[in-house]
Amino acid sequence: MVDTLTKSQRSRVMSKIRGKDTKPELAVRSLLHRMGYRFRLHRRDLPGSPDIVLPRYRAVVFVHGCFWHRHEGCSKAYSVKTDPEGRWRKKFEQNVERDRRVRAALRKLGWKVIVVWECTICEPGRLKQRFRRRLRL
Repeated sequence: MVDTLTKSQRSRVMSKIRGKDTKPELAVRSLLHRMGYRFRLHRRDLPGSPDIVLPRYRAVVFVHGCFWHRHEGCSKAYSVKTDPEGRWRKKFEQNVERDRRVRAALRKLGWKVIVVWECTICEPGRLKQRFRRRLRL
């Protein structure tokens, strides 16, 4: 299957994809707030500029889209069929490697790192339990 858009059209479409304040991120922030947690957003002084920072708990939360961050075993992390040169595969590999480096750097600085995958947001009960368990003082 061949892409029906030109490179510039595809670039324009892809540039519209949000990096901040996505629906999954807003859902996680709402859940944390309802649970009584207070947080900061996108602290640029931390590696990877985490989506959510809970300073009191020395914890950060990344809300990852399954497609872009390649959630292993998830149906939303499908392969792009119109990628004969492997550009998308390379982009995905770079994303995964960057995520690994950022998590390691944050842990080295003493931060707890919590990754919430887009596909798990539909299970708020399990997500609450996970946050309570990981954010114990």
